[in-house]
Amino acid sequence: MTDSVRGSRAPRQSAPGDSPLRHADFVVFLIVLVTTALAIEMSFVAIGWQVYAIRGNPLDLGFVGLAMFLPLPLLALPAGHLADRFPRRTVLAVSIVIDIAVAVGLLIVSRSGSPPVWPFLVLAACTGVASAVGSPASRALTPSLVPEALLVRAFAMRSVAFQASAIAGPALGGLLFVIGPDVVYSSAAVLSVVSLLGALALRSGRDGARASTPDLASVLEGVRLIRRTPVLLGAISLDLFAVLFGGAVALLPVFASDVLEVGPAGLGILRAAPAVGALLSAVALTRWPVRRRAGRTLLTVVALYGTSIVVFGLSEAMWLSFLALAIGGATDMVSVVLRQTILPLVTPDAVRGRVNAVEMVFISASNELGAFESGVAAALVGAVPAVVLGGLATIAVAAIWWRRFPALRSVDRLDELRPVTVTAAG
Repeated sequence: MTDSVRGSRAPRQSAPGDSPLRHADFVVFLIVLVTTALAIEMSFVAIGWQVYAIRGNPLDLGFVGLAMFLPLPLLALPAGHLADRFPRRTVLAVSIVIDIAVAVGLLIVSRSGSPPVWPFLVLAACTGVASAVGSPASRALTPSLVPEALLVRAFAMRSVAFQASAIAGPALGGLLFVIGPDVVYSSAAVLSVVSLLGALALRSGRDGARASTPDLASVLEGVRLIRRTPVLLGAISLDLFAVLFGGAVALLPVFASDVLEVGPAGLGILRAAPAVGALLSAVALTRWPVRRRAGRTLLTVVALYGTSIVVFGLSEAMWLSFLALAIGGATDMVSVVLRQTILPLVTPDAVRGRVNAVEMVFISASNELGAFESGVAAALVGAVPAVVLGGLATIAVAAIWWRRFPALRSVDRLDELRPVTVTAAG
């Protein structure tokens, strides 16, 4: 395998007037992403409020994140191999079936009266299973649904669709929770069924390398590629440590209840704030994509993200908290689009599912495991100090990565990146 990721040939151009939205399967895929995100975000609002209301312990919120994370290290790499071996749309559909079962389970638990915490933890672990199974296939699908020349715009549009649902989901979840948690979970189940139908309707996209043998060396091929490609390793690990320390979303129920005192409706608004900023950022990227100094931009926005988290932790006003979270979402979206564009451009399609599986473990570690870290830190030093210190740690991570990964820092034009060459020995 070579470490070169910069090509000398001229970048391919799309036809005048072409757009990812002109490709029918990509549009269907966006519908799948929207309905899935709506269902999950609505449920998260209800779960967070119910779990915190049971004992008033922020550590319970951390355990929810831990339960979601635990299946991923066990299942992610085999799931990535499945995404490269079998039709990716089929693997995605299987994960959505699990999401439907989780929504039904949450409805049953909620209607049982005064439930303990443990059923929510079990169902959170099932959500982690669904994510582990479906995410590698979902992430690997996009590059096979549109021409390579439209890939940057396709990822930005995908982010717009996802963030739009991430805005509506928490807000709608908070409003429906006022009626009752049963309404939230029932609506999530219906949306997941729509998502399943959309996944089954997909007809294009790579079906998978069926000739690949399911041995350990093949499963670990994505790990080896990332380890030998500094640009990939730097970009993916940057997200891991930045969000691991800088995550504040898991503690939003604490801030909504005890710091800002805005209730469940305010919690929904706070959860929607990062998505508002991310949506605006994604829309801007579709119009003004990052054309130069991509690596430096990636590291800079991570530092700005950490700064926004510090401001949120110190804020005692709802408007400032919303603004800080929105700015954090906007800067994080730039980071996400850059990383998700770098990965498929550098990764050969034959191992894209396995590389995406490794990336998913990093992302989930930064989110779900980060939620556990936030819960533990809040239990030890309090929610406000935990968030502020986490934001400062994120700024430090950006500074360290600036020096540690010069190959990532030196990435200029994304259209100069080319897939690395994988030899028979991996």
